Amino acid sequence: MPYQAEISRSNPSCFLFLVDQSSSMKDLFAGGANGGSKAQGVADAVNSLLQNLVSKCTKSDGIRDYYNVGVIGYGGSGVASAFGGALARKDLVPISLVGNSPIRVEQRTRQVSDGRGGFVDRKFNAPIWFEPTCGGGTPMCAALTKAAAVLKPFIAQYPYCFPPIVINISDGESSDGPPDSAAKDLTSMKSSDGNVMLFNLHVSSYGNKSVEYPDRDDMLEDDYAKDLFRISSPEGQAIRDASQNTLG
Repeated sequence: MPYQAEISRSNPSCFLFLVDQSSSMKDLFAGGANGGSKAQGVADAVNSLLQNLVSKCTKSDGIRDYYNVGVIGYGGSGVASAFGGALARKDLVPISLVGNSPIRVEQRTRQVSDGRGGFVDRKFNAPIWFEPTCGGGTPMCAALTKAAAVLKPFIAQYPYCFPPIVINISDGESSDGPPDSAAKDLTSMKSSDGNVMLFNLHVSSYGNKSVEYPDRDDMLEDDYAKDLFRISSPEGQAIRDASQNTLG
């Protein structure tokens, strides 16, 4: 059965985030807290996911390199690593390097249950690796092609790995042509355990109802969301379990 390989320090897997940084990401996030922009909402989500990955890999002896991780931004400035600080311009790095190299750590506040049916504010530390930015078009084809180029040497180094997971986050239409061919080239890459997986997250300015793990495109209201659904990897239960258990 595919997608069963054990993830270990000697046989790590990989997460690669592709983040739309086009001008439309300045728009407000539908249902977003405090009326924040889509760019800020995505940055918060990606930073939170990176923190979650670091936490899952942290053991008594430190951060174990079960994963390599990258964040690639695409917009008016082209396609390039979106990491900041010490990780700037690095496409793919071990998770221990991510954990030890945030740009800064911000103190934020969130509401948590007080155990009596109410809520209280609780402060928490939020490491920042990725800053929101936006402008220009949406070169999604170039981003998917870049992802394939980044993952090729990783798979060559770890040919028996649990297949890399690519998470593409966008709010709109590809500005450099239909992404189908580039997506197909990316997902045709494989380790001995299965093909590279491409998940797509559509960020909308409209509507308040989120749709998670749709299995038909008629569940989606937006044509751009349907385009992203079309190029996504088929999702079996093993893939869903792996992604949910890892990213939370």
